Amino acid sequence: MATSLSPPRARRMWVNRAATVAMAAGAVIALIPLVGVIVYTVGKGLSVIDWSFLSTTLRGVGPLDTNGGIYHAIVGTIEQVLIASIIAVPLGILAAVYTVEYGRGTLAAAVRFFIDVMTGIPSIVAGLFIFSFWVLALHQGFSGFAAGMSLAVLMLPVVARASEEMLKLVPDELREASYALGVPKWRTILSVVLPVASAGITTGVILAVARVTGETAPLLLTAFGFDSVNYNPLHGPQSALPLFVYQQATSAFKVAVDRAWGAALVLILFVVVLSVVARLLTRRNRLA
Repeated sequence: MATSLSPPRARRMWVNRAATVAMAAGAVIALIPLVGVIVYTVGKGLSVIDWSFLSTTLRGVGPLDTNGGIYHAIVGTIEQVLIASIIAVPLGILAAVYTVEYGRGTLAAAVRFFIDVMTGIPSIVAGLFIFSFWVLALHQGFSGFAAGMSLAVLMLPVVARASEEMLKLVPDELREASYALGVPKWRTILSVVLPVASAGITTGVILAVARVTGETAPLLLTAFGFDSVNYNPLHGPQSALPLFVYQQATSAFKVAVDRAWGAALVLILFVVVLSVVARLLTRRNRLA
């Protein structure tokens, strides 16, 4: 009997090893483009980045000048992402709280459906919506605030979905214990549910920020771009790192393309830092 079982066992072991090798090869192949992009960007952009590049703007810089930097784009990115976060984070968390804690009927199903739909909309559609509504219909013009609103449209469903999943992980026993003490539902949510889910929600918010930071299409229609720093996001065009990369990369001059590589490297580093922070928060949440 032992001899008759050996061939099937050997076959299973061979299939298992072949599957392991195939999956490992697939993972390596999937990593090749990502590693290639990072290595190539570092090679192209590292020689451009210095303190002058990070602390100056393009104001007064000619097409063949080798000076000029991305300070105005960094300021624009920070302000626009902050505006998007101020709009999207509270709304996303409120939507998640409603769907998990209160929503049981048609409205909750509709909210979930629209969140799923918004998750998949192209970024250019979000930019076109804000452009049509804010820039054209309300005659507010291009601005960092318009760019922030377009990013908020993209950020909102990500925050809502991540928050919903984290709220679902909160044990019902904690809610029931709070109710047994006579605590009303709204205070239970504020004092028990949200604090327990806060680490996971924070991770989702950081990942949402990392996602919208690199968006270019909405900014073309809302921020428009500017060669000098604009600290006022409510008035006038404003630059941003992804918009700067696009505008410099489409230039016919090598010095501009070099600036684009430097800005692209800074943008990648910014997103990597956010991703690492999100991963650390996730690990801390698991250990807790």
